[in-house]
Amino acid sequence: MDKREDILDDDFVIEMTDDKGNVFYYVEEMIIPVDGENFALLIEVKDEAHGEGCDCGCCDDEVVIAKVIINEHGEEEFIEPTDEEFEKVQAVYDKLLDEEA
Repeated sequence: MDKREDILDDDFVIEMTDDKGNVFYYVEEMIIPVDGENFALLIEVKDEAHGEGCDCGCCDDEVVIAKVIINEHGEEEFIEPTDEEFEKVQAVYDKLLDEEA
């Protein structure tokens, strides 16, 4: 079993489908609160097709910022933030990274 399968067995994996029907899997790295709303920093779970130390570029972690809302069923849903929301979250995240350094 590869790392991706181990992660996909975890209950905390988020499945997203794009407008073309492609399915992507993400793990929630952290929640960033901004202006009274929550935004999730999500990291894509990828196959280990090339192995450790691969520098092909296709294996780089894709990071997504998603707005967390509660849908009509009372469940968390991850949606694309507006450009303005994205910029605010990015600024808060950058500040957090600076504080850790």
